[in-house]
Amino acid sequence: MVRQRRKPTSDTAAAAESEKRTAAAMAEPVAGTEPVATPSQWSTRTQWIVFAVASGVCAAFNGAFAKLTTTELTTSLSNAISNLVGLSDHENVVEYIVRAMFFVLNLVFNGVMWSLFTTALARGTSATQVSIMNTSTNFIVTALLGIAVFSEKLPPLWWAGASLLVVGNVITGRKNDGDESASAETTVEAEPLIVLEEDGGAREADETAYKDDEDSDVPDIPVE
Repeated sequence: MVRQRRKPTSDTAAAAESEKRTAAAMAEPVAGTEPVATPSQWSTRTQWIVFAVASGVCAAFNGAFAKLTTTELTTSLSNAISNLVGLSDHENVVEYIVRAMFFVLNLVFNGVMWSLFTTALARGTSATQVSIMNTSTNFIVTALLGIAVFSEKLPPLWWAGASLLVVGNVITGRKNDGDESASAETTVEAEPLIVLEEDGGAREADETAYKDDEDSDVPDIPVE
């Protein structure tokens, strides 16, 4: 009696080979091409910019309200308010109320600023870029508030220094972004090796299963 060994059918082998090629093709990046971001992906990527800018604006108003809590400008403002509402005899009380309101606004904007800043850090890809956007926005808005509210005059040297600060922040942010992109490309290139190893293990498991079923599935053939 001779046992005839059964080999995997051609359809099964072809299907396994097709799955292997499909997995390898999906794992290997196409040279010279980059993934195209959808509008929803662009919206997710740019959300951190909105939160970082908003946190910088809140930080600027936080500083302005802190200054209004102690400056002499608040005295003039409270006197004008007391004359407007007919409380000229209680100017001191009105002044304390106005200063207390500015102090409360200072605390509120401080809390909102930290909330927006942490949200920007959570949704952003780089803490350096978030900090740069926050600091630059805070710097510019603070200067504008100083001119509009406190009638401050900024010399040209200040504007030159502010411009250099913004340029330096942009250069630092671009360098950090380039390092993260190179790290991401290295990770993507390493992924196909893991996929191929897993595919090879699956193929070996299939071959073992075929060998185990040979004796049970193939009938005996008599030999004359």
